[in-house]
Amino acid sequence: MPKRYVYVPTSALLIILLDQASKLWILAKFPLWQVKPVIPGFFNLVHVANRGAAFGFLNNSDTNWQLYLFMGFTLLALSVVAYLVRTTPPNDRLQLTALACITGGALGNFIDRVRLDYVVDFLDFYVGKVHWPAFNVADICICAGAGLLFLAFLRNEKNKAKGTEK
Repeated sequence: MPKRYVYVPTSALLIILLDQASKLWILAKFPLWQVKPVIPGFFNLVHVANRGAAFGFLNNSDTNWQLYLFMGFTLLALSVVAYLVRTTPPNDRLQLTALACITGGALGNFIDRVRLDYVVDFLDFYVGKVHWPAFNVADICICAGAGLLFLAFLRNEKNKAKGTEK
């Protein structure tokens, strides 16, 4: 069995465990919508129920259709990731790491949607009264994975242009 079929799922599982552990801690320690300043003027811990997507997009507590929409998008995205894992050269650690991050993050938020009907967000960064939308460990991994995947694609295109494809 190629190492990528062990590396990606194992790395994704570690991300899921970290994400779910952090969310379980928030659920146990913070009532919904509670805010606890950590670094005044910059960072709070909060407990937010996000029924939408990234940055609260389509976050509407009056309807439930978006739950199924985002669960469907997650399954579609994971299908694309599975294809990319299968077609990634086994020695392309950057691309495989990116795919593991995306997989772990997507599954971490998917678990919340199945279990709670919403995603637990809790990291609240701000300056003055201007807040970045609350997010979680899974969101960090999805964004980092997307950035790493972009860098891997750029590197691979550069190598193809040079004729030194990995």
